[in-house]
Amino acid sequence: MKTISVIIPTYNYARYLREAIDSALAQTYAPLEVIVIDDGSTDETPLVLAEYGNRIRTIRQNNAGVGAARTSGIAAARGEYIALLDSDDIWLPRKLELQIARFEADPSLGLVHCGSEAFDDAGPTLSMSLDGMEGRVADEMLRFEREVLPANGSSILFPTRIAEEVGGFDARLPPSDDWDFCYRVAVRHPIGYVREVLVRYRQHGSGLHLNIAKMENAMLISLAKAFESRNVPSLRRQAYGRLHRVLAGCYFQAHQPLPFVRHMMKSLRYDVRNFAYFAAYPWRLLSRARRRRATPAA
Repeated sequence: MKTISVIIPTYNYARYLREAIDSALAQTYAPLEVIVIDDGSTDETPLVLAEYGNRIRTIRQNNAGVGAARTSGIAAARGEYIALLDSDDIWLPRKLELQIARFEADPSLGLVHCGSEAFDDAGPTLSMSLDGMEGRVADEMLRFEREVLPANGSSILFPTRIAEEVGGFDARLPPSDDWDFCYRVAVRHPIGYVREVLVRYRQHGSGLHLNIAKMENAMLISLAKAFESRNVPSLRRQAYGRLHRVLAGCYFQAHQPLPFVRHMMKSLRYDVRNFAYFAAYPWRLLSRARRRRATPAA
């Protein structure tokens, strides 16, 4: 029986942590260990962790970010496989069972990901993601045309040796360290996929504009790394054009017109084919205004 180490990095998420740990312990394919890396929390996290006694392993470190916390967990792991779980997310019970079955069917896989659903603290499902890809997907990841691999690390399972082979997680890159890690694996190995919702991804928080700025910086570094590691000039203009298009859309949703225009212009300079996409934005603005007029005042 293959052994799995579950790694849960956490920072000041005591209010969600129990649900994450309980979902890992409730797996139909029992993990060898559940390792929680407390990345310098200042809330009630240590008290929550103490409730579990020897059912989990706890590592406490000074705050260094999720990438560094994952690296600490991987270094301490004893299992043949690593499963990541963010401390505000939840696994469905058969998550590990179905993913390990893919490795048993095809040991050449570098990692296996799965379907997911997004929800908020009110509980209802906000969206579902079942369109992931498998096989040799590195070039598709650079095109940014569709969902290829998860934007969230809670979906992936991979052999411990793979993390050693590709160099683990880049601590500079949250929230894009998942993409960077998965891309480096996809360059070297085929990817597996379980087309079933096995992860519940919680959406919450504030400071959207700050998150977008952080994502912008991290993805630009990640993409530069990708093109430095592989000579694929035919994909470069499309990749940067699409990335700036995505960033423009994020800033549009955040009601920040200046960054929107900046990224729109960069997107068009890289790939003029994005013109049709941006030409539709006046209609989006009109639709937004109509929705506002139709919404009664609170």
